[in-house]
Formats: sequence, C-alpha cells, structure tokens
Amino acid sequence: MKKAILLFILSTFLFAQNPNVYSVLGDVIYDNVSQIQKLIYIQKYSRFENKINQYIVDVQDVKEMGFAIDMGDKAQDKTIYLKKIRKLSKTNDFFHRDIIKTYEASIKDENNELFSQVINSGLFDSDKNKDEIMRYYFTHIDEINTFGVIQKYLDEDEELRKQQVKSKKIVFTKKEIQEAKIRRIRLRDKQKQEEIQKKLQAELIQKKSDIRKEQVQELAK
Repeated sequence: MKKAILLFILSTFLFAQNPNVYSVLGDVIYDNVSQIQKLIYIQKYSRFENKINQYIVDVQDVKEMGFAIDMGDKAQDKTIYLKKIRKLSKTNDFFHRDIIKTYEASIKDENNELFSQVINSGLFDSDKNKDEIMRYYFTHIDEINTFGVIQKYLDEDEELRKQQVKSKKIVFTKKEIQEAKIRRIRLRDKQKQEEIQKKLQAELIQKKSDIRKEQVQELAK
C-alpha cells in the first residue's frame, strides 16, 4: 500500500515537471501549452478552437512519451520524440507570432477589449512592451479595466500611479467641458425650436385673420 502511494506521489510530481530529454525545445512547448489553451476564450481565436484542442492532446501525449524516455523505456524512440516536439514547436511559434499581430491590430483599431485580452493572455510578452502598454492605457484610461497586467504595473510603480491619477483628472475635466458644450448646444437648439414654433404660430394667426377679412369682404358685396 505504501509503495502504491509513493508511486502515485512520484508520478504526480513528474507530471508537474517537464521531460529532461530535449528540454531546450520541450520546455518552451510544455510551459506555453496552458496559455495557448486559454486563447479559445478570446473571440478572435474561437475559429482555432479545434486546432487548439487537438494541440493540447498532442502535447500531452508527447510529454508522456518524454517522461517514458527519461525513465529508460526502450520501446520509445528518441528520434521520433524529437520529430514530434519539432512539429509541436511550429504550432507554438504560430500562436506566438499571431498574438503579436493581434496585439498590434488591437492598438491600431483601438479595440480596448481585445487589447486587454491579449496582454493578459500570458502568451504575450507584456514586460517587453510595458511602456507601450501603459501609454495606450493612459490614452484610453476611461475605457480600459486595470485588472491583470496593468494593475500589476501600477502596483509596482509609484510614478505610474501618479500618472494614473493625473490622467483621470484630465479625462474628468474633458468630460465636464464636453458635457457643458452638449448642454449649451441642446439649449440653443431648444431656443431655436421655440422661436420657429412662435413664428409658425404667428403666421398661422395672421393667415386665419386674412381669410376672415376676405370672407367679410365677399359677404359685403
């Protein structure tokens, strides 16, 4: 019984690690697989759902093969294992390249929801792009939730927190100015509408008066 428990604990521990064989290639694949799996929750990547799900299964199978090789299983071929992880590496690289393109497109299109999803995906190197991420955030501060990566940067950097407060004040002031402008436009439009209504009413009264005069003149003949 104790031996069975020990084997279970050992297998669980190994499962949480990565195979040692060809670890330079394998670690990248195994460490990224959970982030790639999360992409299916991003609308843009829903079309890849079947491909991603199959990729997850393939990675799991190859990982088990790697562990078997580590443990000396002669039935496993290291050359075949290497070919498999090279193939998986191409899929991993594809999603890495695509997530960068998606990030750039989200900024260009000012798609704030997609921007937040990408930088918090775990697959995108947010630290490498920290400055650009924060510039974009401060430009759209009233439209982007700070959860995840952005909140982490704000918590870590006092200067960024100060800039956040300043930016929010500017945005608030701009909103007040814009709202005041809208109120003035609406008031002006209302006044013009009232003037038009008064003019139309006066013309209608005058027209009725002219008609009555004409009728009186006709009756007098």
